[in-house]
Amino acid sequence: MANWQLIEAVRTRNPLVHVITNIVVANDSANGLLAIGASPIMAAAVEEMAELGGMADAVVINIGTLNADLVASMLAVGKAANVAGKPVVLDPVGVGATVFRRETVRRLLAEIQFAVIRGNLGELASIAGVDWQARGVDAGSGDASQAAEIALKVAREYQTIVAISGAVDVISDGRQVITVENGDALLPQITGSGCLLSCVIGAFVGVTDDYLDAVVAASASYAIASEYAVKTLNRRLPGSFRVAFIDELASWQTHNQEELACVKEEVRR
Repeated sequence: MANWQLIEAVRTRNPLVHVITNIVVANDSANGLLAIGASPIMAAAVEEMAELGGMADAVVINIGTLNADLVASMLAVGKAANVAGKPVVLDPVGVGATVFRRETVRRLLAEIQFAVIRGNLGELASIAGVDWQARGVDAGSGDASQAAEIALKVAREYQTIVAISGAVDVISDGRQVITVENGDALLPQITGSGCLLSCVIGAFVGVTDDYLDAVVAASASYAIASEYAVKTLNRRLPGSFRVAFIDELASWQTHNQEELACVKEEVRR
């Protein structure tokens, strides 16, 4: 279910991950990628997208702070990556919050083949057309028991791997449902923790063709790093945790992921 060797593969192969992301999280996303051994590039000019989409080992598209110019760049780089056979990851931040976000994600999904869609339950519920009470970019509230069905539905409709992040991560390829029950409660207290996970997933799918195993390994390793980080803190505060967490991403080779990972699999027909 999880290929732990990908941790070392990322560090040794140093995949180039091109990220179009939001202004809130760009710095931590770049530093987190560097910490795990990947090489980030955070360009957004539409004039560069055709080259970068073919050059990068993976592309991550995050809609957190959208504008029309960014949408054009997202479409250009996603299409270029598809032509080059490079995986593309979508992070549909706050997709249900506004008409502009919903229409943008609808267009991205129609024109780009995504290897992975990663978001919180509210975001994936919006893509699945499931009623959900969301506020801004937060996950909002609804029936969390629907997570597996939502993941399955979106994975099947868009022929992709879906990763729903939360207290329990739910991952599906449209047939299997895999849960990851790791992670510390401080993780969602730092802005952009989900955005960085999308980038980490990008690095993992950039070094393998088995995207499901890559998403499971990335999600579990990321969550376990948060558990290691809190052990180093004198006080459980988000600022200290943020620094400690980046340090633990850089220390993955010292973590016992295979023993600590709480990963379960269920096959759906």
